[in-house]
Amino acid sequence: MTMNTAPTARAGRREWTALGVLMLPLLLVSMDVSVLYFAIPAISADLEPSSTQQLWIFDIYGFVLAGLLMTMGSLGDRIGRRRLLLFGAAAFGGASLVAAYADSAVTLIAARAVLGIGGATLMPSTMALVRTMFTDPGQRTKAIGVWSGVMTAGIALGSVMSGVLVEHFWWGSVFLVNLPAMVLLLLLGPVLLPESRNPAPGRFDWVSVPLSMAAVLPVIYGLKEIAANGWNVGHVVSVTVGLLFATLFVHRQRTAASPLIPPALFRIPGFGPAVVLNLVSAFGMMGSAYFTTQYLQSVLDKSALEAALWSLLPSLPIGAAAPVAAGLVQRGVARAHVVAGGFAIAASGYLLLALTDAHDMWLLLAACAVLACGIVAVMSQLTDLALSAAPVEQAGTASSLMETGTEFGGALSMAALGSIGTAVYRADLPDGTPEPARETLGGALAVAEGMPGRTGEALASAAREAFTAGMQAAAVAGAVLLFAAAVLGAMTLRRIRVREEHEEALSPSGV
Repeated sequence: MTMNTAPTARAGRREWTALGVLMLPLLLVSMDVSVLYFAIPAISADLEPSSTQQLWIFDIYGFVLAGLLMTMGSLGDRIGRRRLLLFGAAAFGGASLVAAYADSAVTLIAARAVLGIGGATLMPSTMALVRTMFTDPGQRTKAIGVWSGVMTAGIALGSVMSGVLVEHFWWGSVFLVNLPAMVLLLLLGPVLLPESRNPAPGRFDWVSVPLSMAAVLPVIYGLKEIAANGWNVGHVVSVTVGLLFATLFVHRQRTAASPLIPPALFRIPGFGPAVVLNLVSAFGMMGSAYFTTQYLQSVLDKSALEAALWSLLPSLPIGAAAPVAAGLVQRGVARAHVVAGGFAIAASGYLLLALTDAHDMWLLLAACAVLACGIVAVMSQLTDLALSAAPVEQAGTASSLMETGTEFGGALSMAALGSIGTAVYRADLPDGTPEPARETLGGALAVAEGMPGRTGEALASAAREAFTAGMQAAAVAGAVLLFAAAVLGAMTLRRIRVREEHEEALSPSGV
């Protein structure tokens, strides 16, 4: 199958400079996912939040962002992606300032919620603007590779930056670093970034907005709670309610005159498979992070900052993954083969993780590097495919669907692989282990500290071995899934071809 497009011009220095400006807010938005890892203790000491408030301080950003991605992507297509981006930058900067000087937990929670709103506008807008600025297929592939690399780097850097800033300044500094980038975007964005929108978008479907949030938020919440606290009726009900609203949302999109998410997008060759496979790739990436961070801190006994610094090592080779994948496609290798190969490489990373014992940090770091390189190569190609397949006037909607899939994949992986790891952990602990020690490795280590001499050492050692066994079992499951994704990618994408010599240009109407 071939996606037909129109002649295009190559991007020049102006567009590449604009890409650099776009990457700054993207880096910070992705860093905000993990920026509170080391700031939470200082925030707790200063603001004295309740346990529930502390959870909301940490989680509200991700929940609001995930719930509004589809809405903001569609809104950007209607009012203009640059306009929405600049609005989001102003909101993100203002909320960062409020968060930095918050004098109560409620104020900080509200500021983090507004940060989530800003993040939901920035993420799909940056991707959609990359689509409209880089109409040459080869250049667009490179630009999307940069986008993917910056996004991954931000998630990795967030926790490290948090630790460094909190150690040398006060906890509010983790929010203040957002301001210079947002000010720069507000100053240079109107000059460097082109405005683009759908010239005939139809009426905005306001009914779909609460339906989309009611579909996304309960599922994300339920999956995260299952990963953190195990299965219970409340968490399953939350996921079920979300799925019921998802059914209503899909029905609305099929019947509305001007839907938030046009169903026709999924009839375009390549788009549907790209969204699904992107969700699987996010599953693979986030599932490993769930175990490796705990392994470094609780099995190898590294401090939180030491663990964050060591976890940066696997990020070093990631920068080459997307360009290598793009180069292969440009040299004539079928995109289906590149995607399948990336999934196979990532699956190999999981197999290395399955071989990691309780004393092998270097094998763990190598496994993470192999896994991440494969996933980044896959995600960059799938993003390029989805944005190439979708009509340029729906670039924001297409971008938001990819990002929403990423959020779902990450939450699902932590619930599924986390449950496998927990089941094996509990099964491997010796009989008679105290119940608190059976809940988590952290709980076991806390119990062990209160035991005398060798008894405590024996429990700690057994818990570390059991956790490692759980990680190995989850890694095998992850490898099987990613090998299956490699086969699925090779099959579903093998007939998809993009005409590299043609691409849609911006029309005089603004698209």
